[in-house]
Amino acid sequence: MKLFGITGVAGYIAPRHLKAIKDTGNRLIAALDPHDSVGILDSYWYHVDFFTEFERFDRHLERIKRDRDREGIDYLTICAPNYLHDAHIRLALRLGANAICEKPLVSNPWQLDALQELEQESEGKVFGVLQLRVHDAILALRRKVLNNPAKSKYEVDLTYITSRGNWYKYSWKGNETKSGGIAANIGIHFFDMLIWIFGPVVRSKVFLKEPNKMSGTLELENANVRWYLAIDRNDLPEKVKLAGHPTFRAVMVNGEEVEFSQGFTDLHTRLYEVVLEGKGFGMEDARPAIELVDQIQSAQIHSNREGVHPLLIK
Repeated sequence: MKLFGITGVAGYIAPRHLKAIKDTGNRLIAALDPHDSVGILDSYWYHVDFFTEFERFDRHLERIKRDRDREGIDYLTICAPNYLHDAHIRLALRLGANAICEKPLVSNPWQLDALQELEQESEGKVFGVLQLRVHDAILALRRKVLNNPAKSKYEVDLTYITSRGNWYKYSWKGNETKSGGIAANIGIHFFDMLIWIFGPVVRSKVFLKEPNKMSGTLELENANVRWYLAIDRNDLPEKVKLAGHPTFRAVMVNGEEVEFSQGFTDLHTRLYEVVLEGKGFGMEDARPAIELVDQIQSAQIHSNREGVHPLLIK
């Protein structure tokens, strides 16, 4: 049994990690969040040391690591806001523990470079939460692409619209210096997926960049991609709104939809199984999507909208 710590335990995504830790037969012993609405911990374990201050959490983990009568953590799960990922990964490595970090692993490529140097000096390893890589439908698509080389590039449309209320712009998520913008906050999983399946980025163009929506095109080694990301409920297809669904995600490959809307809730558990088997996705796996998002965030807007995503035309 492995011992875990977690940061950001009061956040939206933390319950999936708590479930994954429990379902893989491991135990959480320490948790951190500046907010103390963490009663969910009782659904899994009663004896978790909880802290609202990073400094005290840091000191506690350091102390139990050196205490002969206690065991230190083997893994630190990081669910904190994006801009804190780098610091929390550094804590894990300093403790000689492994880090399992939510997306985006870090905010920019130079942070990745520095962390890789630290990882070489540490007993710990860093694993990104690239959970679409363990989704059955995505694995099947990747096998299909690898085993059946196309005579020409695949034509791919990626659409991801997830409704967010006014709270979003007032939270850290709406602050680009903290979240990296929606390309990082809601898009990076999908960019990673596309690069993993269709090969490295050849060219990237951005046609729309607003706080609540972005769109562009990618030329990958084996695909041309039109992408559209939004947190504006008004962008949802009418049938989705009428059905009362807050989210629409679609990937079309050569005109055929890849159905992968099911199975999202169990992906974290499967990812933990992969990490614990020693087959997790490290920093080099995460790098291409991080570099792409960095390029998108600093890109100039193209005024020529030839070949743009259909939603942008509307």
